[in-house]
Amino acid sequence: MSSFVLAQTAAVSAPAGGADIGQVLIASGAATVLTIVMLVLAVGHRRGRIQWVGRLADFGERVTGLPGWAVVPSAISGVSLLIALFGMYWDISLHIDNGRDAGPLANPAHYFILAGLFGVLFAAVAAIAMPLERPGRTSVRIAPGWDAPMGGVLLFLCAAFALTGFPLDDIWHRLFGQDVTLWGPTHLMLIGGASLATIAALVLSAEGVAAMRASRGTRRAELTPVQRSAHGLRTGLLAGGLLVALSTFQGEFDFGVPQFRLLFHPLLIALAAGIALVVARVHLGRGGALLAVVSFLILRGIVALLVGPILGQTTPHFPLYIVEALVVELVAWRVGRDRPLLLGALSGLGIGTIGLTAEWGWSQLWMPVPWPSQLMGEAYVIGTLVAIAAGLLGGWIAAAVTPAVPLPRHAGRAAAISFAVILAAIAWTLPSTSGDRLAAAVTLQELAPAPHRTVQATVRLDPGDGADGALWFTQTSWQGGGLVVSKLREIAPGVWRTTEPMPVSGDWKSLLRLHHGNVIDGLPVYLPADPAIPAAAVPASASFERTFALDRHILQRESKSGVSGWLTLVAYLTVLAIALAMAGALGWGLTRLRGGLRAPRTAADRTERGDQVPRGAWPA
Repeated sequence: MSSFVLAQTAAVSAPAGGADIGQVLIASGAATVLTIVMLVLAVGHRRGRIQWVGRLADFGERVTGLPGWAVVPSAISGVSLLIALFGMYWDISLHIDNGRDAGPLANPAHYFILAGLFGVLFAAVAAIAMPLERPGRTSVRIAPGWDAPMGGVLLFLCAAFALTGFPLDDIWHRLFGQDVTLWGPTHLMLIGGASLATIAALVLSAEGVAAMRASRGTRRAELTPVQRSAHGLRTGLLAGGLLVALSTFQGEFDFGVPQFRLLFHPLLIALAAGIALVVARVHLGRGGALLAVVSFLILRGIVALLVGPILGQTTPHFPLYIVEALVVELVAWRVGRDRPLLLGALSGLGIGTIGLTAEWGWSQLWMPVPWPSQLMGEAYVIGTLVAIAAGLLGGWIAAAVTPAVPLPRHAGRAAAISFAVILAAIAWTLPSTSGDRLAAAVTLQELAPAPHRTVQATVRLDPGDGADGALWFTQTSWQGGGLVVSKLREIAPGVWRTTEPMPVSGDWKSLLRLHHGNVIDGLPVYLPADPAIPAAAVPASASFERTFALDRHILQRESKSGVSGWLTLVAYLTVLAIALAMAGALGWGLTRLRGGLRAPRTAADRTERGDQVPRGAWPA
């Protein structure tokens, strides 16, 4: 059965408050079986009963030069994250085009997400179980005689964090209804865990390089041509993978249905560019930022082609990051990578100004919701602040996984302050509200008759200046088998008209959306009846008068009303605490890694500095 038919069937019978208990039991049983298989393989390898795991590790070491416990899990996690990435964007497009599904097993994209996240968990278990001797100074004691690489432990925590989001998501829906937004708390757990796994993979890679150097008794471990090629591919994908991962939080803007302030889009781009491009430039040396962008564009381009033209869903868009990468490379050319915090701060300054200007131009050509010029003053302020903080954080992360790069004494404190600044900027930008009561008299001109009725809407606002200076005033039609997002055109003072046919039949939801400042309002034109909530239909009469209301109340009408405020607060704080604990674990791991890889140092270590990576050698 095609994904379209599955989604259309789901639109009729889909529950709005958690999955059917039968599907929950099936999913739980499958997860239990997979977990048992992983544990059997891990224990069998460590007891010498399963030999092929060791042979696989030996093969990985011959191909790449890295220890098998580093390269094999890195490969598994990389492939798994790509599978999860495809599943995520396909899943979002299915929900945007067709609405909610009948449960976790009724959506084909969920299988890719689950397979990808379980793959990351399997990679983590492999990294923890594979080394039969202590893998290095940064290893973590699991049990007497069993030491695991720090990267494997962090990878396990990231995978567990993401996978925990699945059962919590179902519980969340049962308590609060469907939160039809990418930025739902449990959705962010799924995305955040997978995103942070890229940093864990960098840690694991750094431990593998250190172990290989220690085993050869020299800093410069020469590579064969095959190993150089494998190493180049792996490092390029790692660099691009971090940029891809941090960009997934922009998903609602990529599809054109953001439920938060448009200011978030430049903020999130500045955040991703500041961290990922600085990490790539410091860790990989010259051209590292450009290599990350090339990898990003290839990976996101493939996903966009698969989801859009090939599978026939709404195509996800994405930023370019090319100018931001050039800014980072130019700053590094003048500053060098030996001062990663200065490199990060100056790069952030350029990203928040020059980079966002380039993304403003790109948004006019490609993004479904282009940035108006009146957004840019505030975007430059908040974007530059976030980009500088992100650049400092990126410099600290890069130095942690690149031991040859020196780091100031108080770099950890600077990274913690930068993280707090980023959180504060997000919290300040997050709230949205409804404006003064804005009324509209709407007249619909029929363009196509039922059963696939479409109309053109003429909207007379009261007061007439209600849309003046708006960041967007759009028609949004979704969840009826596609997505239509288009601007309204002012045809007379206070009178606006839609510019594309608006579907007003079947499962379509069509509304007008108005955003200025921190106000995001919506006005429903047509909504189908939804007995699962339950909610009555909003008919698309030939003419009517309605008042704009808070936009998210329309887009998320599946959310339950009357839920205790204390329960909501406790739920949000619980998810926030889990997320902060995950971030703290990564910070601890990076700090431990930095200390472990830098001591003891040899004379060669102290003298080899700068951007130059000897040909055929592992980068610092």
